[in-house]
Amino acid sequence: MTVNLTRIYTKLGDGGETHLGDMSRVPKTHPRIEAYGDVDELNSQIGVTLTVPGLPEQHAAWLRRIQNDLFDVGADLAVPHGGDRERLRVDESYTSWLEGACDEVNATLQPLKSFVLPGGTPAAAHLHVCRTVCRRAERRALLVDDGNPEVLRYLNRLSDLLFILSRGANAGDEPLWQPGASQKAQRD
Repeated sequence: MTVNLTRIYTKLGDGGETHLGDMSRVPKTHPRIEAYGDVDELNSQIGVTLTVPGLPEQHAAWLRRIQNDLFDVGADLAVPHGGDRERLRVDESYTSWLEGACDEVNATLQPLKSFVLPGGTPAAAHLHVCRTVCRRAERRALLVDDGNPEVLRYLNRLSDLLFILSRGANAGDEPLWQPGASQKAQRD
């Protein structure tokens, strides 16, 4: 697939509509636009995360791969099913790769004894932001009428990997939820 971008502004969206990948026009509030907009935001958040020190090189390489894969996810979301042309679609190999990465990192982590509070190291905190944006993208993708179910599985597994990577970035020193801690402190 070749992409040729000669002019960035077209003025075609000035009235609140845009083209989908099949060249049909929809409002910019259409569920497909919302879904791939959130995927784009996630990709940008991952880009910010890659600028933060403290990520193991292997994890950074994975995040760079994921950035490219997220463009594939966006392309899938941007094109309704049907039509004559072959379209890029996310398949199970994308999700399987994420599962392998999850298993590899998770095997190095201590079992959880409580929920993890977002934070810790700067890298972990950024990965938590990515995780929450990913969850929103997944919810938006659910609203796409004829969306590819593999996109949902991919985004679900990606949010798992982002959580696991945040735990790895905290290297075992992660902030844990202490149920009722503020109430207990008030009583003491």
